[in-house]
Amino acid sequence: MKEEQKTAQIETGDKGGIVIYTAPDGTVQTEVRLRDETLWVTQPQMEDLFNTDRTSLVKHIQNILETGELEESATCAKFAQVRHEGKRRVRREIQYYNLDMILSVGYRVNSKRGTLFRIWANRILKDHLVKGYTLNQKLLQEKTGQISRLRDSIALVERSILTQAQSLEEARNVIKVLSDFAAGLELLDDYDHENLESSGKTRKVSVNISKTEFMSVVESMKTEFSSDVFGKPKDNSFESSVSQIYQVFGGEELYPAIEHKAAILLYLVTKNHSFADGNKRIAAALFLYFLEKNGLLYRMDGQKIISTDGLAALTLLIAVSHPQEKDTMIKITMTILNRGQI
Repeated sequence: MKEEQKTAQIETGDKGGIVIYTAPDGTVQTEVRLRDETLWVTQPQMEDLFNTDRTSLVKHIQNILETGELEESATCAKFAQVRHEGKRRVRREIQYYNLDMILSVGYRVNSKRGTLFRIWANRILKDHLVKGYTLNQKLLQEKTGQISRLRDSIALVERSILTQAQSLEEARNVIKVLSDFAAGLELLDDYDHENLESSGKTRKVSVNISKTEFMSVVESMKTEFSSDVFGKPKDNSFESSVSQIYQVFGGEELYPAIEHKAAILLYLVTKNHSFADGNKRIAAALFLYFLEKNGLLYRMDGQKIISTDGLAALTLLIAVSHPQEKDTMIKITMTILNRGQI
């Protein structure tokens, strides 16, 4: 950790979008461009970064593009550079490669250096996104005038970014979903005026999914993740979570609507930490499985009731929420599901 903290130095002043990467062992120090929410380096810089030669590097880049792993238009760009040669100003177009290409090459030539660079890059980009998000948040608050209660809702998103977003993509997902909600201010306005929906729309009998069936879904996910402890139960709390969504009192279900059951399932699996690893991923997958089994995953137009980015952000919000915010998290989930059916 101490070594990682020494790697990043952000240049200020005229350079603006330049960050300095220094390898933990001090063998590499290079200027990295920050642009379009990603990082860019030249081919010679990549050679230094991974201690490889030009021939090998060109071969790897060509293979990556030819196999379709990455698209050239999305990962390669020419940026203008102006150099002074004597009294002349010479403008040249320099080929740059973005973070996706850098990491793909890094996995091939030097996985250890690639891993260290990825950790550094994700931290730099997350910091950049959070700063941009904070500015947008300030403008949003000034426009709406709903500062007091809106701050509480925004705080949930801030906590998810700062404490739970373990990669750039997760941070982007959270920010994107907030932006989608903030565009109309509908969800935030309903939160502000305590108008979140507390009951689901559907009244049909839900499909009863057993713990064994849910666990078969978890088992099918293990091939996607390299962790040896992914999906490994720590205790019996998962069984308890499944039982809760089907609770009956006085002959009637406590959560009669499918939306309510789904919201409870997502919350409990996320917060109970029943598994040694992968609790948020498992919670999101079982949430989708439950909706699909009950015919609620897709709308009439064929679109999903909740987007992939939306579910990722919602799961992160639940993960960082406080216990006293449980009802609010469940109401937010039900409100999203109810309105997703329109």
